[in-house]
Amino acid sequence: METLPGLSRGILPEIAEHPEKVIQFGGGNFMRAFVDWQLQKMNDQGLFGGSAVLVQANSPRTDPNFAKQDHLFTVLLSGIENGEVVDRAEIVSSIRRSVNPYQDYAEYLALADNDRLSFIVSNTTEAGIVYRSEERPEERAPSGFPAKLTALLHRRYMLGKPGFTVIPCELIDRNGERLLEIVNKHADDWNLGKAFTSWLNTQNTFCCSMVDRIVPGFPHGREQELAARFGYADKLAVTAEPYMLWVIEGPESLQDQLPLARAGLNVIFTPDMTPYRERKVHLLNGPHTAMVPLGLLAGLETVEDVMKDEDFYAFIRLLIEQELIPMLPLPLDELEPYAQSVLERFRNPSIRHELRSISLNSISKFKARLLPILLRFARERGELPPRITSAFAALLYSYRGDKIPPQDEASVTAIFDRAWSDPNRFVTDILSETSLWGVDLNKVPELATRLESHIRELESSGPRTLLHQLV
Repeated sequence: METLPGLSRGILPEIAEHPEKVIQFGGGNFMRAFVDWQLQKMNDQGLFGGSAVLVQANSPRTDPNFAKQDHLFTVLLSGIENGEVVDRAEIVSSIRRSVNPYQDYAEYLALADNDRLSFIVSNTTEAGIVYRSEERPEERAPSGFPAKLTALLHRRYMLGKPGFTVIPCELIDRNGERLLEIVNKHADDWNLGKAFTSWLNTQNTFCCSMVDRIVPGFPHGREQELAARFGYADKLAVTAEPYMLWVIEGPESLQDQLPLARAGLNVIFTPDMTPYRERKVHLLNGPHTAMVPLGLLAGLETVEDVMKDEDFYAFIRLLIEQELIPMLPLPLDELEPYAQSVLERFRNPSIRHELRSISLNSISKFKARLLPILLRFARERGELPPRITSAFAALLYSYRGDKIPPQDEASVTAIFDRAWSDPNRFVTDILSETSLWGVDLNKVPELATRLESHIRELESSGPRTLLHQLV
C-alpha cells in the first residue's frame, strides 16, 4: 500500500479558519467528538463562525499530532440512527491552536486579553473538578484545572473585561456549581479580594450541563482501511456513536449566543436540568445496571449480546416501558423517543460494551439508577416493580462471589461477605445496611420475601427461568 499523506491543511487548503471564541480545557476523545464536532456543525451552517483554543488542563505533555495535523481530525460516526445504519466520516477543523500553560504560562494568561473569547468548556474527567490547596501562582501554572481557571479569570477581571460563560462537561452532578464553588475557594485562599469575588459571581455564568454520547475513541485496527478510504492518515481520528445529547442549564439568552439547537443538534437549554438528568440516569444507565447481573449469570458478555437475545431484549424493553417511563416526571413525547434511541444505542454493533466493565461498583450504581424507581413504584402503586426487583435479586446473588467475582470497593464486598456468612439471614441483613442503600429496605413491604424467592430460583434454575416468568 502506498504511503498516504497525513491529514493537514496542506492537503485540504480549502478548509476555512475562524476567529477564536472558545477556550477548551481538555482535548481528549470525548471533547473532540462532542464539543468540537458541534462547533463544526454550527460553523458549517454559518451560525457561529468561531473556533476553540485547546488548553492542556492536567498534563504538561502535548500530543505532537495536533501540531502535525494543524489541529484537524476526523470524527467517525458509526452505529444506528433512526433505524438506519450510519457509517460516515466528518473532518473537524474547529480547534485553531493549542496552548500549554506548563510550557508558557504567559501565553495562557494572555487568553484573558482576547475580547472575542467568551466561552469556556471543559472535560478534565471527574477527578478534574476537585479542590486541592495550591499557592497563588506567580510565574508557573498551578496544577489543578480549577486553580488554572481562577488565575485566568482574575487576569480577565484585572483587565476590566467582561466575564465568561463556563460550561463544564465533566460527569459529576451539578458540575457548574461545583466548579464555581472551588474557584471561589481558590479566590479566598489567594486573597484576591471582595471586588473580584463579586465580579466572579455576577459577571460570569457557570452553567451545569449533562452530556451524553458514547465515544470509544481511536479506531484501532482500522488504520489502513480508513487511510485508504479517506486518502490520508489521521492519528487523531475518533469514533463515536451517532446519538448525542447536551443539556445545558443556563439563561435563555444563551440559545442565541450558542446556536447549537438552531444547527439541528440535540441540545436542550433549560432553567432546570434535573428531569433530563433523571431521564438519562434511569432510562440509559438504569437498564445497563439491570441487565448486568442477569446477563453475566446467563453467560452473556456484552450489551449487544443482551439485545440479540430474545429473552433479554423483552426483559429490557418491558423494564423501560412498564417500570421506568411511568415513574419519570417528563412528558411521554420526550420519554418515549429517548427510550427508543436507548434501545438503538444498545444494539450498536460498532461498540463492544462489556457487561463486566459496566459491573464495576454495581451497588452504588443500583442505588442511584434503579432503587429510587423501585421505591417510587412501591409507594405510588402499592406493589413492587417485577423486573427491577428481579435484577436486584440477581445483583445480591452475584455478590456472593462464587458465580461472578464482584468488582467493588473492599468495604462493600466486606459487608456482603459478612451477610452471606449466614445464608438464612442474608436478605434481611443486607437490606438493613443503610450504608449501602441510604435507608433500611426491610421497611419496603414484601421486598425481602420477593428477593429471597428470586434468589432461590436463580440458584436452582438460573436466570432464564426467572426471565420467562417476567416476559
